[in-house]
Amino acid sequence: MRPAIFPLLPDPGCLLLLLVSWLFNPARSEITSLDSGNIDDILNNADVALVNFYADWCRFSQMLHPIFEEASNVIKEEYPDKNQVVFARVDCDQHSDIAQRYRISKYPTLKLFRNGMMMKREYRGQRSVTAIADYIRQQKSNPIREVQDLEEISSLDRSRRTIIGYFEQKDSDNYRTFERVANILHDDCVFLSAFGAISKAERFSGDNVIYKPPGENAPDMVYLGSLTNFDLIYAWTQDKCVPLVREITFENGEELTEEGLPFLILFHMKDDLESLEKFQQEVARQLIGEKGTINFLHADCDKFRHPLLHIQKTPADCPVIAIDSFRHMYVFPDFSDLSVPGKLKQFVLDLHSGKLHREFHHGPDPTDVAPGQPIQDLASSPPESSFQKLAPSEHRYTLLREKDEL
Repeated sequence: MRPAIFPLLPDPGCLLLLLVSWLFNPARSEITSLDSGNIDDILNNADVALVNFYADWCRFSQMLHPIFEEASNVIKEEYPDKNQVVFARVDCDQHSDIAQRYRISKYPTLKLFRNGMMMKREYRGQRSVTAIADYIRQQKSNPIREVQDLEEISSLDRSRRTIIGYFEQKDSDNYRTFERVANILHDDCVFLSAFGAISKAERFSGDNVIYKPPGENAPDMVYLGSLTNFDLIYAWTQDKCVPLVREITFENGEELTEEGLPFLILFHMKDDLESLEKFQQEVARQLIGEKGTINFLHADCDKFRHPLLHIQKTPADCPVIAIDSFRHMYVFPDFSDLSVPGKLKQFVLDLHSGKLHREFHHGPDPTDVAPGQPIQDLASSPPESSFQKLAPSEHRYTLLREKDEL
């Protein structure tokens, strides 16, 4: 018998079953697993990346896996370019170095990255396909509102921090850098842009970026650096959009703790703006060099009665300055000493050197005691941290919990 010229075709019924199976069970997307060898390359080349930091022993991590995968399927249909949106994951038990690098303290944690830079606000929305997909769509939306008439600038909400870019054309390296900065900082500032003839009056020396601070009479500030140098314009914009002294609330408390820096906090009554202004001035005068080692915050005494109780204070004692190291809380001795040159800075330096903790346990250092004065031996520990446990998220386990609790 002569061999068949054509290969055997599958049975038509089998083809139908395969088609039905494909329609109702589409191919699942692969979530990119990150490790120390590929994480920088993948994140640096992604416009937006949502990373799931998880642990296999955590049941909430296990519950999130299929939801995260399905959300990835939905989004990848809308953004097929692999570098537009990346869904990735990190097994924190296997890659504890990565978890430590990004200060992961709870499982599962969803962190957003833009071009390799981690955003300070993690995803805290619902753990559902719809909510996660909507969150990514929002992150992909344009954060810059285009101005059609310069008269719009005169009616801006001056309670907000606003960055305005005036460009000759949208298709330019200058605008692309501006857009990248806006994508990262749009939660902290309002970003506006104007092009061509509309912006011409503000481009007397070329493309121009200005900052409008809060306040009706506050003067504009002009960016004087290169508009194509991302690092320079990002640093300038961040400095303008993120105030040196931020307010801590129950809504952002956990987010601030996850930045990993101790807190220097002014507790003041809501209408006591004089104390707040004085604190802001002294932080700027004495502690600008400590930015990046400690977070400067202010809090409403009435709302934060519980942290005040930790340091044996009440709203009647406000204004009060304290440090929360995430281990203990330490009180600045006297608010009236705030303007004494170097006093507030030394308080912060004593935290970093360990002196505050040491003195709470053992009394003043010998070098701080006058000759012949006995050294007091304190048996009690300083008050425990209050803000470390502020606003805990549901459906997440902290790293401090034992695995066998599950």
